[in-house]
Amino acid sequence: MSGRESEIVIVGAGIAGLVAAYECLERGRTVTIIDRHQADDVGGLARTAFGGMALVGTPLQRKMGIKDSPALALSDWRSFAEFGDADVWPDKWAEVYVEQSAEKVFHWLREKGLRFMPAVNWVERGNYVPGNSVPRYHILWGTGRGLVERFVDLLSAHRNAGKLHYVFGCRVEDLVVDNGRVAGCRGVIEATGEECEFRGDQTMVATGGINGNLQKVRDNWFWGDAPDDLLNGSHPFCDGAMHDVVERQGGVVTHLENMWNYAAGIPHPFPQFEGHGLSLIPCKSALWLDHTGKRIGPEPLVTGFDTNDMCGRLSSMEKSWSWQVLNWRIAAREFAISGSEHNPYIRDSKLLPFLKETLLGNHRLVRQMQAESDHFIVADSLPELVEKMNALGGDNLVELGNISHSIETFDDNVRRGPGLWNDDQIRRIVHARAWRSDRIRTCKPKPLMDHGPLIAIKLRLITRKSLGGIQTDLASRALDRNGGPIAGLYAIGEAAGFGGGGASGRRSLEGTFLSGCILTARAAVESLD
Repeated sequence: MSGRESEIVIVGAGIAGLVAAYECLERGRTVTIIDRHQADDVGGLARTAFGGMALVGTPLQRKMGIKDSPALALSDWRSFAEFGDADVWPDKWAEVYVEQSAEKVFHWLREKGLRFMPAVNWVERGNYVPGNSVPRYHILWGTGRGLVERFVDLLSAHRNAGKLHYVFGCRVEDLVVDNGRVAGCRGVIEATGEECEFRGDQTMVATGGINGNLQKVRDNWFWGDAPDDLLNGSHPFCDGAMHDVVERQGGVVTHLENMWNYAAGIPHPFPQFEGHGLSLIPCKSALWLDHTGKRIGPEPLVTGFDTNDMCGRLSSMEKSWSWQVLNWRIAAREFAISGSEHNPYIRDSKLLPFLKETLLGNHRLVRQMQAESDHFIVADSLPELVEKMNALGGDNLVELGNISHSIETFDDNVRRGPGLWNDDQIRRIVHARAWRSDRIRTCKPKPLMDHGPLIAIKLRLITRKSLGGIQTDLASRALDRNGGPIAGLYAIGEAAGFGGGGASGRRSLEGTFLSGCILTARAAVESLD
């Protein structure tokens, strides 16, 4: 059996693991990072993330005239989270987040040479319960990939870089326990089957959540029976195996039913694993229809207000898929895809092309999706569109009469003029356009049929992140069933439900993920001092 000994063993080389390693090197500690991926894929889900962060009280907010405060943010957070009486640690982590996100995330990242886009966006505004009272969504210039690459560079160039050792392609299967203290972990090099052991004074679990394991997602589905054809927007390595390992050692895993999934997924045109999905950002101005072409109601689905509610409503529908119907005008301005892969100008920090697409419309991406995805359907007439929609499913469930009625009813309402608009979707569009950062990416209401070609997108629910996880205290120490810390064991990032085993509660204000990874990782290392 091969092995290695260091002061700190970190299981998982996502952004939480990388930040923890950096902070350890800053303190002169020796570190071993173990990951199932190979070196080219270091960074986990952060590498493919868009890079948005919910931050409170930043200079960018003040520059835009946004009056925010930790007290206001905490009130919004608790409203959306709907914590129960037992959620002591998640609630405490929420307090830490709103108090420290500006200093320990925003300013800290800027000190590391990272930049944020100058506009603060307003997401998760809330439906039935209040969400973000003010805009808080800050976007990294360079996306999540830039964040990962920056920390890889910082680690490789660090004065103590010789104290860091990576082990890739290793699946950790158990923890090493000596005299009641976690003293490392055991694993297998998957390419060779070689068993290995890594010992350390402290072990940090940073392996992400369960949402790459579709069976575990279904087992923990909040809204009854999960759809059979869920798409995987995470990765099969995010399988919750380390959650099980920690539980076997007396740790507590909580709130796995709380998830951050998305309502608008399509099969990835170039899949890297079975069930690989692509998460779209649904267009606010598109009509959201059921499998027959009827508009979903009674309250229309509109993105940007309550993602959790959207997922719940779609999960309870008769069929496991839905449609968005729009036109080219809407798609060019509003259509987007989450993550770094399909946002090259933000990812690669190319300002002029980004501004051009933002101001003139992203026709490039619309044409790309038309060419790459059979779930992105374009047609010159409504009968042609319906014919193509039914051909995709092969079931002829979409009825021309239904979809015609849905569009005509909406268009007639739009044509009456602003003073006579009486549609909840239009009211939400108007509300979104009132904030200048969203106005540029949200169309002014106009009849769908007046601006062709027409577009239909077949959508399925897609998994992404776990909001629950390993229960921890504010030092990121994993807690046992009696509420005390397990000696030598920490959990950080998504593995810890971004703090406390579920800091976001039922819903996230969105953008609390990358920043939650950073905060929990830094807290773990600070507690070692």
